[in-house]
Amino acid sequence: MEHSSHPDIVKRLKRAHGHLAGVIAMIEGGRPCVDLAQQLHAVESAITNAKKILIQDHMEHCLGDGIEHGAKAAKDALAEFKTLAKYL
Repeated sequence: MEHSSHPDIVKRLKRAHGHLAGVIAMIEGGRPCVDLAQQLHAVESAITNAKKILIQDHMEHCLGDGIEHGAKAAKDALAEFKTLAKYL
């Protein structure tokens, strides 16, 4: 099932992919560590934001709507939420 947030997540991950490729090229080119750290921070931020959006969307739609519409038992949703909480 595709969620409305998935295109935004893909966009963020592609941005992270581009930044990561840039970091690799910078390392190979002998760029200063400060520049590398800045680019690595950009990669980390893009991935962190993508993860947050994914988890929030899953909690709202898959868990919340699943319980509300009877597609998911509360016990199962709670177990899934506990698993997700490890990644926050």
